[in-house]
Amino acid sequence: MRRRPVLTGLAALAMAFLLGPILLVAATAFTAGDTIEFPPQGLSTKWFAKALAHEPFRGALTTSLLVAAGGTAIALAVGIPAALVLQRRRFRGRGAAEALFLSPAIVPELVLGFALFQQLMVTMRITALGALLIGHSVLLLPYAVRVTGASLALSDPALEEAGRGLGAGPFRTFFHITLPVMMPGIVSAAMLSFLTSFNNVPLSLLLNGPGVSTLPVEMLHYVEFSFDPVVAAVSTLLLGATVLIALVTERLVGFNKVFSQ
Repeated sequence: MRRRPVLTGLAALAMAFLLGPILLVAATAFTAGDTIEFPPQGLSTKWFAKALAHEPFRGALTTSLLVAAGGTAIALAVGIPAALVLQRRRFRGRGAAEALFLSPAIVPELVLGFALFQQLMVTMRITALGALLIGHSVLLLPYAVRVTGASLALSDPALEEAGRGLGAGPFRTFFHITLPVMMPGIVSAAMLSFLTSFNNVPLSLLLNGPGVSTLPVEMLHYVEFSFDPVVAAVSTLLLGATVLIALVTERLVGFNKVFSQ
């Protein structure tokens, strides 16, 4: 810090720029006043109680958790075999197949959401919950393919060849060699996919239906007509849950393994 004061000052400004809005929202959530303002008028936890008692938020939270978990599981179930084929096989059309799997990350979410709405809900008459699950699975597929594929790209294929050379079959080679090598990438993809799905607004906004809404969309609807700190309280609770997930991940796996992909 003493040897590089300018760099240290810029880093401090960057941290303040990134963390400042989060701290303001958290401070607003504990206000004793009736409106969003800073500095807060006293300290109170009444807005957290109101947020937890708000029935639309609780229903939307259940929907968000279900869609995020289901979409992540489907994306990983499709993405892991796809990553294996793309990384371990050389075939004609490999580039086109990889581009197809990664295309949902390139197409704007509003365009993707409108296309899925027309196809799933208008043409095929799929329910809103089913459309959300399918739409989020499609959105998360590039993360599953790309991140798990990075684990394979950084690993040594000779390990799998050695296992097969020693008599291990395809399934035993996969579960005892390939899967442990891919595990940091799978954990990374699962975390990234779950958080991306849970916080998604554009796609979820187009695929919602009567009585089916995700938490971010429900929060967006709430702030259209209310100016109290309830949404700030919900945001603070979600921030605490994210920090808890990060701590558990660090405890079980370690950030060096998870984010080294």
